[in-house]
Amino acid sequence: MSAPVFLITPPFTQLNTPYPATAYLKGFLNTKGIAAFQADLGIETTVALFCKKGLERLFAKVNDSGKGCSHNASRILALQDDYIYTIDAVIHFLQGKNPTLAHLLCKRDYLPEASRFAQLDDLAWAFGSMGTQDKAKHLATMYLEDLSDLITETVDPHFGFSRYAERLGRSANSFDELYLSLQQPYTFIDEIMLEILAERMQTIQPEIVAFSVPFPGNLYTSLRCSQWIKQHHPNVKILMGGGFANTELRSLSDARVFEFYDYITLDDGEAPIENLIAFINGTQAKENLKRTFLLENGVVTYLNNKTVKDYRQGEVGTPDYSDFWLDKYISAIEVMNPMHRMWSDGRWNKLTMAHGCYWGKCTFCDISLDYIKLYEPVAAALLCDRMEELIAQTGENGFHFVDEAAPPALMRALALEILHRKLTVSWWTNVRFEKSFTKDLCLLLKASGCIAVSGGLEVASDRLLQLIQKGITVAQVARVNRNFTEAGIMVHAYLMYGFPTQTAQETIDSLEMVRQLFQNGILQSAFWHQFAMTAHSPVGLEPEKYSVQKETELIGTFANNDIVHTDPTGADHESFSFGLKKSLLNYMHAIGLEEPLQKWFETKVPKTKVDPQFIRQALEEPVVMPFKASAKIVWLGKDPQVSYFTQSKKGNQREMATLNFVSKTGQQQIQLQKEYADWLLPMLRQLSVSNVKTFTLEELQKSYESAGLEDFELFWDNKPMNTLSASGLLRL
Repeated sequence: MSAPVFLITPPFTQLNTPYPATAYLKGFLNTKGIAAFQADLGIETTVALFCKKGLERLFAKVNDSGKGCSHNASRILALQDDYIYTIDAVIHFLQGKNPTLAHLLCKRDYLPEASRFAQLDDLAWAFGSMGTQDKAKHLATMYLEDLSDLITETVDPHFGFSRYAERLGRSANSFDELYLSLQQPYTFIDEIMLEILAERMQTIQPEIVAFSVPFPGNLYTSLRCSQWIKQHHPNVKILMGGGFANTELRSLSDARVFEFYDYITLDDGEAPIENLIAFINGTQAKENLKRTFLLENGVVTYLNNKTVKDYRQGEVGTPDYSDFWLDKYISAIEVMNPMHRMWSDGRWNKLTMAHGCYWGKCTFCDISLDYIKLYEPVAAALLCDRMEELIAQTGENGFHFVDEAAPPALMRALALEILHRKLTVSWWTNVRFEKSFTKDLCLLLKASGCIAVSGGLEVASDRLLQLIQKGITVAQVARVNRNFTEAGIMVHAYLMYGFPTQTAQETIDSLEMVRQLFQNGILQSAFWHQFAMTAHSPVGLEPEKYSVQKETELIGTFANNDIVHTDPTGADHESFSFGLKKSLLNYMHAIGLEEPLQKWFETKVPKTKVDPQFIRQALEEPVVMPFKASAKIVWLGKDPQVSYFTQSKKGNQREMATLNFVSKTGQQQIQLQKEYADWLLPMLRQLSVSNVKTFTLEELQKSYESAGLEDFELFWDNKPMNTLSASGLLRL
C-alpha cells in the first residue's frame, strides 16, 4: 500500500494521555511492514479550541447568536477578554511547560471565575494542605470547566471533555436519534474537529481510515468524521472497531450505519485489520475476513473465518506512540478521588500484562466475550523490553497496565525483571484482592515502582461475593489491603450496590465493612457504582438463576448491551445511591468514621448487623507462612557492614558477627554466630535481585546443610532472620 492507514481516536477520551488502542494497532502494523499514521482528535480539537484564537472564535460565535444566556454564561461573556488573555498561559501550565505560573494562579486574582469556583469553599476540606502545583491545577481545571459550561449552554449541548454526546451513544437500541443528529448542521465543536480532520486527510492522503471507538462518548464524533470523509473523500474505505463495538454492536443489523462506515470489526483488532487491508488491496478474498460486519446487497452481514487465527501477545509488537502530540496533553485535577485523579493527571504509557482475565468467573462481567474469556499472559522479559522501548520513544517512565485483573505471578516476575534491569519506573494496575498478595510480594511490587492498585471489592458481603463468584471474602480483602498499604501502595476499591437479591440490610452491612476498612487505614480510595445487567454476563444470559427478570430483550437493530431488569426480592437500590456516595466522600477524608450509618441517608435504613470490630479482628488473625520449599527467596538490600567479636556466656566463648544493614530510610542490625554469618553473607549476594538466577527455599536449605549447619527451619524463623525480612529478605 502506497498510502498509510490512518488510525483515529475520535473526541473525547482523556486529556492527559493518549488512549492506547491505535498505538497497539500501529505497533502491530509495524511488524507487518504496513505504514500507519495515528491521531488523537480529542487533544487536537481541545488545544485548537482552548487557545487565544479558539476563544476569540468561541466568543464571537456566542455573541453573534443573540440568544439569551443564564446568569453564569452572562458573567463569562462579561469577562471574555480576561479568558482570552489568560488561556494560553493556563494551557501551557497544565501541559507542564510553565510551572511557576502556579503561584499566580493560587493568588485568586489572575483567573476569571464563574460558577465552578463556588465549590472552593470546600477546597481545604477536599484537598487538605495540597501543594501549590496541585492547587493551581485544580483552579485551572475549574476555569476550563467554566468555559465548558458556556459551550454546552450556548453553542454545543453535547460537549464534554471526556463524554462528548455520550447520551446519544449509550445503549442506543435504535439508530434513529443518532441518525437524525447527523442530519443537522455542524455544531461549533464539529466545525473545529472537521477542520483538523480535513488538514490531516490532505497531508496523509490515506486509502483507509480506521476509527477506534472505546466509549459511547466517542461514537457521535466518529460518525461525524466518517460522514465528512464519505462526502469529501468517497474512495477512502472507513473501518470502525474498539470497545463500543465489542460490547454494544454484536447484533448490529441497521443498514444505515454503513452510510458512515464500510466495515466494523469486533474484539482483538490485529487479525481483522490485517485481513481487511489485504481485502481492500485485492490480495485477500472476502471470505477470509475475520469478525467483520459489512453491507452486502443492502443487508448487514457478519463474516468470521475461524481458520484465520488471532495473534498471540508475543507477536503483536510494542505499542507505538509516535505521531501523537505527547507534549500537548493536559494534566487536570477535577475530582477529589485519589485514584480517579491518576486517570486525569500525568502522562502514562499504557500496556497490558495479559490478554483477558485469569479468573474469568465474575457473574456481572462480560466473561462470555473473547476480550475477557481468552486469557494469555505476556512474558515478563518481553514486557520489560516493551517498557524500555516506550521510555525511549516517549521520554515517560510512568506505566498504567490496563488489565482486567493483573495476574499475581506475572506481577512478581515483572517486578523482579524491573529490579534486575535497574529500571526507574512508576506503575499501577487493576488486581483481584486475592491471598497471593502476601506482605513480601507487596514489598517487592513497591520496590519495583508499583504505586497503586485498584480492585473489585464489589458488594462487601460474603453471601453476595459468593453469588458473584468473586472468589474472595471481606476478611481476605482486608488482609490483602493491609499488605498493600503497609508496603506503601495506594489501594482503590470498586464497590457495587444493587446486585440481584441484595437486601437493604446487606447494603448497609456492606457500607459498614467499607467504613471499617477506611477506619483501619487500609483503604485510601473507592467508588460506588450501581449494578447494571449486561447482555453478555452470566446474570444477563441466565437472569432466572439470580432471581431477576428482564424488562427488555435485545431487540434493537443498533446498540444492544444494557438490559433493563427488575429485582423482585431485592431492595429499592436507587434510594441508597446518594447516601452511599456521600458517606464515601467523607470517609476518604477521614470524616464521619465514628458516626452512625443513618447519618448519611435521608430515609430510614436498617442498623448494621456487622460486628464493629470485624475488620480489626480479621487483621489480628495470625499470618502463618508455611515452609514452602518452592518459594523464591530474594534479597533487595545491600551488603551489610560486618564486625566480629567474642561473646562469653557461662564460661564458654563463641565467635559472633554483627551485621549492620543500611537502607535509604534507616538501618537494621542483627547478630549471628560467626559460622552462620559466614554462610549468610555470600548467600545474600547470590540472592540479590540484581542477579538473573533466583533461588528457592529448598536450594537455600541444601546450601545451608552442605555448609555443615543444622536445623535450617529453626534458623530461618528465628529473630535475626525475621528482622532481616524488614530489610528486604523476601519469601515469594
